[in-house]
Amino acid sequence: MSQIEHALKLRQTSHPFRMEDFLQKLVFFRDLSMQTKKEFESKIQSIPVKKGERIISEEDEAGGVFFVQSGVVKLTKQDVDGNEIIVCIKQSGDVFAEACLFTNTNPVYPATATALTDGMLYFLSRAELERELYHNPELALQMIGYMSDQLREMTTTLRDVALLDVFSKTVKTLERLGRKFNHDNTRWDIEIPLSTQEFATVVGATRESVSRVFGKLKKQGIIEIKPRKIMIVDSCMLCALMQKEY
Repeated sequence: MSQIEHALKLRQTSHPFRMEDFLQKLVFFRDLSMQTKKEFESKIQSIPVKKGERIISEEDEAGGVFFVQSGVVKLTKQDVDGNEIIVCIKQSGDVFAEACLFTNTNPVYPATATALTDGMLYFLSRAELERELYHNPELALQMIGYMSDQLREMTTTLRDVALLDVFSKTVKTLERLGRKFNHDNTRWDIEIPLSTQEFATVVGATRESVSRVFGKLKKQGIIEIKPRKIMIVDSCMLCALMQKEY
């Protein structure tokens, strides 16, 4: 177990929580039987996190998998010069660090995870989850399906970053993140909890070039920029712009 995980474990919360409610939020636990869900109740640890807190670092020894009960977490990769890119963003009901499962060659975390907001995480040790996956084909299939969806989303994002111009990939990324954070299924005032600089690392562009695109979208009444937050003012206008562009 890494030093970071050890520190998190020391301050895990001891208050009771409804495991059934928690598991119902997770896409690959949602359809499991009540008996299977109950088997996890004594194995999952709850961990509160604060905004800006680093949860795990890439290359730390991978001790287990994290589930986001509440809040938002960014996963990042860093080069030798310290330049950072956000590879994905996780919110309530999402999972991260699952890539450490079933590997003996490189049992380390593939990315650094940092809390973008205050929240609550749940942690299940790698050994416990692998044991359940070995003995529960239903759970294994659900996990494979989840990981397949995540891989598909990742390859689509990489395609956009590599092949589209700055304007096009900025618009597509806004639409994709807008759908992710549109919890109330509304067309107005959808909050994306990223600064302009953080958004620029998502699309693989400079802050200046993304700021120019944002300036155009602001003039059209599509977005607003607030401190460490991007607001999609009207998602229908954004979708119409995408159809026009593509």
